[in-house]
Amino acid sequence: MRVTLFGATGLLGQDLVHALHGEQLTALSSQDADLRDRVRVNRIVSDSQPDWIILSSAYTDVDGCESNRDHALAVNCEGAVHVAQAARHAKARLLFLSTDYVFDGTKGAPYETDDPRNPINVYGQTKARAEVRLLDLLPEVCIVRTSWLFGQGGKCFPATILKLASTRPEIFVVNDQRGSPTFTLDLASALVELCRNQARGIVHATNRGECTWYDFAKEIVRQAGLPAEVKPVTTAEFPRPARRPAYSVLSPKSLQARGIQMPDWKDALRRYLADVPALP
Repeated sequence: MRVTLFGATGLLGQDLVHALHGEQLTALSSQDADLRDRVRVNRIVSDSQPDWIILSSAYTDVDGCESNRDHALAVNCEGAVHVAQAARHAKARLLFLSTDYVFDGTKGAPYETDDPRNPINVYGQTKARAEVRLLDLLPEVCIVRTSWLFGQGGKCFPATILKLASTRPEIFVVNDQRGSPTFTLDLASALVELCRNQARGIVHATNRGECTWYDFAKEIVRQAGLPAEVKPVTTAEFPRPARRPAYSVLSPKSLQARGIQMPDWKDALRRYLADVPALP
């Protein structure tokens, strides 16, 4: 399988490079390929002639998107369109990484793939717009929504909590946003399986189970054996530039229908912590 990967140096991209070991892989960082450069994107795809393109590159700074709306739209939507157009010309399949933030968080039950999009922040808006454009351009596209990514080799929630909990007696974490933590190692394996199975349409892929950020932090501290006390706060007490959905759990039905199971998030966290360097 020939695969062209955009976003190879990101948190997920690094694990995708390992998961695609043995395949004919063209792995590109954002420095190698600026998605806004349509000509460059076309040339890369034309030269690599992939069976599959995996687009995990994006502007993912959710708060930064609020003050950089044009940049977020240019990368996350127009950039994705450039890749889709190149895929169509090369007759390649496309797997596009999207987000739970295409939903507004008011449902109160796990979101299905056909639930209406209603993003409440700029990041979610750019991803939702990209989904619509890509489905129109490439009806066979595979759009994979995921959430709350964590992994080795970059900034993520567990890394932040470990740092804080090792230097402070107590930390405060939001307890009124609920979702599903997702280990990039597990997600990368699922994405490769989707490609091998010639998946199309919208798929939700997260680790099993759900929690709040407070629950997540408590489990990180517990599994790491740190003495810090984790205390709950509300979103209102911890304001951020971008609004977050209060509930963005994604239903696993679409992934399970394709014969793929992902482990529970607590098991994923255990494996993540096993590879974390010893804390000072």
